[in-house]
Amino acid sequence: MTITAKAYIEHENLALVPTLRDIEDVTIRVVHQATTDPESDTFPFVIECDDNEALENGLDSDHTVTDYELIDSNSGIHIYYIGHADDTLLLSPALTSVNGFMLDAKTKDRGWLVQIQLPSREELHSVWEFAEERGIDCSLIEIHEKRSEGTDISFGLTDEQQEALKVAYKSGYFSEPREKSLSDIAEEIDVSSTAMGGRLRRGMRNLVSATLINDEE
Repeated sequence: MTITAKAYIEHENLALVPTLRDIEDVTIRVVHQATTDPESDTFPFVIECDDNEALENGLDSDHTVTDYELIDSNSGIHIYYIGHADDTLLLSPALTSVNGFMLDAKTKDRGWLVQIQLPSREELHSVWEFAEERGIDCSLIEIHEKRSEGTDISFGLTDEQQEALKVAYKSGYFSEPREKSLSDIAEEIDVSSTAMGGRLRRGMRNLVSATLINDEE
């Protein structure tokens, strides 16, 4: 079984986020082979930016960057090798430690849109814990779970969110009028009303994100 997940991650100490937030109309993408070495703190990036002077000024003031080297530049597309400061937040060490790897990573809004591949949900949970322990805001967009009989799409829902939504649906929580209260359905799976409400909200957000909203939106 193989898990492929797409997620949006955001934190001020993620690589190159200060540059992303300081400069308008810049798009940054990680070169795929860059995430295979967990000990490396230097990575190649493709950066789309029409103002190269503004870009390098941004890199100079970016606290996640220790050094950079321009490898190639053509028509607003630049290839840089960029070294990261010790406190820069990266997912690559967590991915490599569980035999996973980054399929794609590009900037979006004020953070990164990443696509990762992992051996199973257990390793995905491990990477998620790694991110949450460091204060990284994570929004799971979708999960593709490839099994021997085919591919199952979980629409970005964790096991807890799936359970909460199923219990709420079967108990009539979404009916009009509502047949059971939040505290009633929370009691069924032995969690607090606050925890149940959070699972339902995050689950519905992920469902909407995975089924109704495209990347551009």
